[in-house]
Amino acid sequence: MAQSISENALNQRPKAIVVGASSGIGEALSHKLAAEGYRVALLARRLDKLEAVATAINQAQGADVAFAVQHDVLEFDTVPQVLQDVTAKLGGLDLFIYNTGTQTPNDPERYDPTGDIGMINVNVNGAIAWLSPVAARFQKAGGGHIVGIGSVAGDRGRRPMPGYGTSKAALHAYLEALRNRVRRYGVTVTTIKPGQIETEMLKANADKTVGAIPVEQGADLIYAAIKKKRQVAYIPFKWQIVSLVIQHIPSFIFHRLPI
Repeated sequence: MAQSISENALNQRPKAIVVGASSGIGEALSHKLAAEGYRVALLARRLDKLEAVATAINQAQGADVAFAVQHDVLEFDTVPQVLQDVTAKLGGLDLFIYNTGTQTPNDPERYDPTGDIGMINVNVNGAIAWLSPVAARFQKAGGGHIVGIGSVAGDRGRRPMPGYGTSKAALHAYLEALRNRVRRYGVTVTTIKPGQIETEMLKANADKTVGAIPVEQGADLIYAAIKKKRQVAYIPFKWQIVSLVIQHIPSFIFHRLPI
């Protein structure tokens, strides 16, 4: 069992919320934040997995620095109260990370409006439900850091993943708009655009993998971007070059490519 530490010691730690912390990038990022001295609130739907992550973090740190809160991002109306309750328990808020995302299998022959709408609801509407009140809180406080986990898939419309790519493109645009709105109040907004990272979602949905990196390495690179207060960061950096090339391929050529 992790040892309890004094409330004063907990209050001296920077405070973070990670939405989508039960597995994959969110789980690895939560471990990284705790190791870097944060107190972390872990939010997700799957309470059993979330509590296991919190237990593992607390055992690794030898202190109760992480706690689990069950939350479904599709319950939009509950967000203001959940935000209030979680920040009260944390003792404040310095860093907010929206990592929750869903994806259906890549298939250029599949038409699935239900799946696409579901991705928009989780990846975009769920994000907006959180990002807007967090931005308002940070603007009022005169500081804070918002991080949204997007994807290189949002940089251009790719035929195997129209719904997923659209959802990430929308998230990127929303994060940029927030950045332009709150930066004059001392608030940082970082858009993370991962390439392929070895998560269960990648295994379940990718038609092929190219240069996928371990999730722990991805978390380290994301944390480095957060620490540097980057506006936009491709993870790893090589995807910035790949994406730049893809964005400049003429449409009459791009539509012929199996990507």
